[in-house]
Formats: sequence, C-alpha cells, structure tokens
Amino acid sequence: MSIIFTLIPVAILFVIIAVMVFFWAVKSDQFEDLDRQGSSILFDDEQKDRNE
Repeated sequence: MSIIFTLIPVAILFVIIAVMVFFWAVKSDQFEDLDRQGSSILFDDEQKDRNE
C-alpha cells in the first residue's frame, strides 16, 4: 500500500512533463505544415545534387 504513495506523485510528475512538452511543441510550430516536413526528408538529396 505504501508504494501507491510513491507512484501517484511520479505519475503526476510524468503528466506535468508531458503537458509541458506538448505546449512547447505547439509554441515552436512543430505541428505547422505537417505535409511539407514529411516529404522534405525524401527530397533533401535531390536539392543537394542540384546545388553541386
């Protein structure tokens, strides 16, 4: 039963950290233009070849 008194604050701490990371991601525009970011990794090599 005493373990529950340890696990509840740990769970609350994890939730607080997850919420902070979520708001950081939203503020730093991590969710803006999801289509371009997904395809930019595929076409990165072609842009380097054109520049060289």
